[in-house]
Amino acid sequence: MRQIVIDTETTGLNARTGDRILEVGAVELVNRRLTGNNLHIYINPERDSDPGALAVHGLTTEFLSDKPKFAEIADQLRDYVRDAELIIHNSAFDIGFFEAEFALLGLPKFMGHVSGVIDTLSQAKQMFPGKRNSLDALCDRFGINNSHRKLHGALLDSELLAEVYLAMTRGQESLVIDMLGDTQAKADAAAPGAALVIDGLELPVLAADDEELAAHQAVLDQLDKSVKGTCVWRTQPVAETGADAAAAQVV
Repeated sequence: MRQIVIDTETTGLNARTGDRILEVGAVELVNRRLTGNNLHIYINPERDSDPGALAVHGLTTEFLSDKPKFAEIADQLRDYVRDAELIIHNSAFDIGFFEAEFALLGLPKFMGHVSGVIDTLSQAKQMFPGKRNSLDALCDRFGINNSHRKLHGALLDSELLAEVYLAMTRGQESLVIDMLGDTQAKADAAAPGAALVIDGLELPVLAADDEELAAHQAVLDQLDKSVKGTCVWRTQPVAETGADAAAAQVV
């Protein structure tokens, strides 16, 4: 499966009132692995950024003045995302800007070129209701280093979001892929959608030592007390002590 993690920086917050895209950054995932086939483009938006937006991205009108206009990079962007699934944090914002830019050029809808969109903000809200789910907050939650993120940048944010997405969606299949190693991973990347071969996979069996067994037994003893009986995690009833047996006979 080919996925593109993509982000934009813009002159402001509202494409409907004339704000424009001034930076696009994207990273490619194939079968959940970064390929290094990234896209990073600065764009002359043909207008100044709002003061609030400029404080976020730091890209001045002077810096962007000699960069290509969106019309000059539209084909490159379309070809890069074609038939891929997009991964975006707050997708309504970025997709709205892409659609506005394509509409200005009289081009077919941007979304007509991709296979779908995953909104990581929506996913995060479902996973962590009531929590802060900004990109920075998610990096902190998953232990992803974002200390070098002083200003927002489309490529850097895409790289961080890719790590966040992989952490959010990491399941048993990623454990198997990691244990198979790079050889199998390269084969998967060469044949998207191919079945994962695990015939040669040998899982180690790790037996608990005496100390770990004793600690486990202590936890079960506490559970027995809390339920006033035998907890369901015991494979067999605990042998009665002499005092317990005597108490049972009195009853």
